[in-house]
Amino acid sequence: MIKRDPDVEVYALGQHICMSAHKARRVIDQIRGRSYEETLMILELMPYRACYPIFKLVYSAAANASHNMGFNETDLIISQAEVNEGTIVKKLKPRARGRSYPIKRPTCHITIVLKDISKDQEYFIWLRKYGWVYKDKYTDVRERYLCMIEQDRLKWANGESEDEDEDEDEDEDVWDKK
Repeated sequence: MIKRDPDVEVYALGQHICMSAHKARRVIDQIRGRSYEETLMILELMPYRACYPIFKLVYSAAANASHNMGFNETDLIISQAEVNEGTIVKKLKPRARGRSYPIKRPTCHITIVLKDISKDQEYFIWLRKYGWVYKDKYTDVRERYLCMIEQDRLKWANGESEDEDEDEDEDEDVWDKK
């Protein structure tokens, strides 16, 4: 029996990942507060080495949410994402004249927490370009875009192509090359 409680947060924890915490935080700051699907797109397209382990953790947390709690993956949002420094693996590299040079391999612990927002009435989604969108008003992504069209934020999404606008401008501004 899968228990569906909207207040429960599901998490995935990756420990001892061989990477500096600063490099992982650079990626984590970009995905914090975003939806699950948007996060996967961002992580696939970013050129950093830290994206792959973070991608695996986000995917694992979503699998935990859908399997253990019965949540729908389209309703998940990253409520918390943090990177902590782990242990530093220290090695000695032999150098000239019997000396040694220390090599420090930093590790980090990454925690990804997902929250289901399908039942949450008081939660706001922050869209960086367009501002706050109230969740219970716009449940589907398509409805969210249609709302933005009504407010003239996205003119291209309502079926009007940019080519039609250009054709109209060309008719108005006809000039001769001679």
